[in-house]
Amino acid sequence: MTSQATPEEPADRAPSAATEPQVARDVRGGDGARPASAGTPVAVPDTAAVDAAVARPLHIFDTTLRDGAQREGINLSVADKLTIARHLDDFGVGFIEGGWPGANPRDTEFFARAREEITFRNAQLVAFGATRRAGGSAADDLQVKALLDSGAPVVTLVAKAHDRHVELALRTTLDENLAMVRDTVAYLRDQGRRVFVDCEHFFDGYAANPAYAKSVVRAASEAGADVVVLCDTNGGMLPAQIQAVTATVLADTGARLGVHAQDDTGCAVANTLAAVDAGATHVQCTANGYGERVGNANLFPVVAALELKYGRTVLPEGALAEMTRISHAIAEVVNLTPSTHQPYVGVSAFAHKAGLHASAIKVDPDLYQHIDPELVGNRIRMLVSDMAGRASIELKGKELGIDLGEDRALVGRVVERVKERELAGYSYEAADASFELLLRDELRRGAHGGAEGEAPSRFFRVESWRAITEDRPDGTHANEATVKLWAKGERILATAEGNGPVNALDRALRVALERIYPQLAKFELRDYKVRILEGRSGTESTTRVLISTGDGDGEWSTVGVAENVIAASWHALEDAYTYGLLRAGVAPVE
Repeated sequence: MTSQATPEEPADRAPSAATEPQVARDVRGGDGARPASAGTPVAVPDTAAVDAAVARPLHIFDTTLRDGAQREGINLSVADKLTIARHLDDFGVGFIEGGWPGANPRDTEFFARAREEITFRNAQLVAFGATRRAGGSAADDLQVKALLDSGAPVVTLVAKAHDRHVELALRTTLDENLAMVRDTVAYLRDQGRRVFVDCEHFFDGYAANPAYAKSVVRAASEAGADVVVLCDTNGGMLPAQIQAVTATVLADTGARLGVHAQDDTGCAVANTLAAVDAGATHVQCTANGYGERVGNANLFPVVAALELKYGRTVLPEGALAEMTRISHAIAEVVNLTPSTHQPYVGVSAFAHKAGLHASAIKVDPDLYQHIDPELVGNRIRMLVSDMAGRASIELKGKELGIDLGEDRALVGRVVERVKERELAGYSYEAADASFELLLRDELRRGAHGGAEGEAPSRFFRVESWRAITEDRPDGTHANEATVKLWAKGERILATAEGNGPVNALDRALRVALERIYPQLAKFELRDYKVRILEGRSGTESTTRVLISTGDGDGEWSTVGVAENVIAASWHALEDAYTYGLLRAGVAPVE
């Protein structure tokens, strides 16, 4: 929740390094003369759609582009903000808060470009700003003018609702703060804008002085604010507190209320839903819970709960099934890895590992799942580990498109092989490609009568490999790898250099095989992880390597385990190339 800026104290949660809008500093730091253009009405878009959006019984209001962008590590360009706005509109949120026009050139440009480049189908664009300066007039305030100039049909104003903040931060009187709220809301309404008011630090302010906190709500509502938002700015409230205060304020003021919850206690989603239980009809959230400190109420669990648990229709038909895709797409734009354990949309949200769970899911998936994952665009995942039973293997095979039928002997061999290999250090939870190769190898053995030692069906057979790292007198290093293998009846020897021994091995394998398998040209190593497992001591420990490879159309993961990182990497590379060729539709060499 971004604080209101004053000449004496910069905003404590400003949208950028330029905390207070530059236009506001021009007025507040000067002689106070009214600019010639101040107060000039700006053309407003047709209000019919805006009025319809405001009249909805429950608002989904997204503030990813402003409050969410304050997360450490997020730095959005104008192009990023436009892309995210399109995703949010596709998802079907009702309001998208785009930023603070005038606060920095980026937000000002965003509103200008959004008007020209985006035709919103579901959302209304919202500009964020502060109430007018103490002792001034909304009509003369350049910061208020910047809100009008943005062209946004809806404006959110931040107002102080905590008496100590009014006196110590704004350095004005409690009565003047109420006048600032009334004047700014009424002026913006006169200019044809719909107005929401964020009562900053409301719950803390209510605890200190409930009468004054409620007077701010009344002032905003009576001046024409469509919604008054109760903000847990410090994120310290708990659901019971949120619900009790919201219910009381609703009864005492009659205003339409919203909620804005920070996640400092880990309760932002619960606090948001508690406010809805108490009568709030406007929820402010951010995609994936992005926001300063530990974040905001996460848009996706809030929306899913409202749709699936409360039975409230808050999105266009079919939009909920796009939720996982939208969540991951926005994570890509902000350049943060999607949280694997995020409710509803994480890749682990419907992942099952224990054999007991798998057995139950085979009978009825609802026995261990609170919803059908397809409702939110996700899917069931079966994790294969040493905890796996027959049901886990059968379901995982089905997930991979391999029907194990009623071959209990085959399933039993796979279970035992998985447990044996995991004891040696392998992990198939994050290496589906390696597990599928293991499964196909066992299927082939089954087709040959299950003979021990039957060679797996692969595209090449490795005779030997080696990697050399040379330490040169000038302090540089040279890495060279040589592989000897057989492919399609041909013995091939290839040597390559790389920027490390593993890279050299990867290049040597490509040199050896690309002539025979041109599909390898599309393969690209995407990620490489090394983990040292428990061992007898230090350098004698076992090493596990996970490799992710892509071909432009998808990505797969493989695992290798050995006494050293080079050998483990080689095993993972072998699987990566083998699976990639299988994926490309190349027939393996028998």
